Amino acid sequence: MITAAKRISQVATHMGIAYALAYALTGSAVFSGLAVLVEPVINVLLLPFHEAAWAKRRRAALTSRARYLTVAFEKLSQTGLHAGVAFAVMYVATGSAAMGGIAALLEPVCNVLILPLHDRLWDSFERGGQAQPIAT
Repeated sequence: MITAAKRISQVATHMGIAYALAYALTGSAVFSGLAVLVEPVINVLLLPFHEAAWAKRRRAALTSRARYLTVAFEKLSQTGLHAGVAFAVMYVATGSAAMGGIAALLEPVCNVLILPLHDRLWDSFERGGQAQPIAT
């Protein structure tokens, strides 16, 4: 039950970010609504596959340096995933490579910065509000 609520909350957070950025770029509530429906859903559907692949790589890392590098490359890869989806959605919707490029730069940065905070809040909720250090 908590996993489902967390996923719904993650989609809602993603949708809020997508709507705000699309509206800031286009000034169109209609287009922003389209971005809210399409872009975050694609990312949320792809993200578990991305996380599973990187979890396997993290488990294979034997030293703390290797684990650190793996996490760093995972974040870069996650940013690339978000950038690609943001570009594709904005480009298909507007036909503008410039708008796609702006979305590809802004959207993943916002998501990579905001969604870990979202997940930490949910992790704290799942632990019953007890603070625990977050291991990488």
